[in-house]
Amino acid sequence: MRFVADALVIFKPDAAYRLAARAGLWAWLSSERDWKVESLAWFKPPVALIESHYDFLQGRPFFPWLVDFMTALPLVVGRVTASADALTQMRYDLGETRIAQSRPGSLRERYGIFGGLNCLHLSDAPESGRVEVEKWSKAVQLDKVAVELDTTAQAADHTYHLRSLATQVVGGIHVALASAAIRELLAEESALKGEKVDALYRVIREALD
Repeated sequence: MRFVADALVIFKPDAAYRLAARAGLWAWLSSERDWKVESLAWFKPPVALIESHYDFLQGRPFFPWLVDFMTALPLVVGRVTASADALTQMRYDLGETRIAQSRPGSLRERYGIFGGLNCLHLSDAPESGRVEVEKWSKAVQLDKVAVELDTTAQAADHTYHLRSLATQVVGGIHVALASAAIRELLAEESALKGEKVDALYRVIREALD
């Protein structure tokens, strides 16, 4: 197989720090069935880069939250190479953007929490991949694997419990109790403490408002 297309991959905060979700996603990505992981690094993107990356969403009500979500904490950012057909298959494995519409058995259906809390960004075509990799490579090194991630869970996986609690918050049901439970579960799932777990909770909770 010829790996002719670049694609940008980003573990978003809801996957970068939820250890079981990160391990499951990395087990899939590192399998390299029809693609190759060319780089991987921890990187905290500046606001300007995220605003440029999502410029097609500017003006939408959720845009300020999206920028905050993607800049609150360092993310795992990488580059993969694949054929156009393999990239299409990777997108199929990943699943639809909105969790409620994600295909059963897809990665986002398995690890996504709610709405746009969908774990992973992956370029949707060779053309967009080329543009995204070129843009991000000006800010972060995308030519070597600089971090090692586990492929087995190092913490409990509370995805379905979090999804249920998120549904309650969005529905206005037991909002205070459900919100407190979300923070507790996020702390259990991650290795974060103090201000960092507060930041993770904040950007996830604000997605539900």
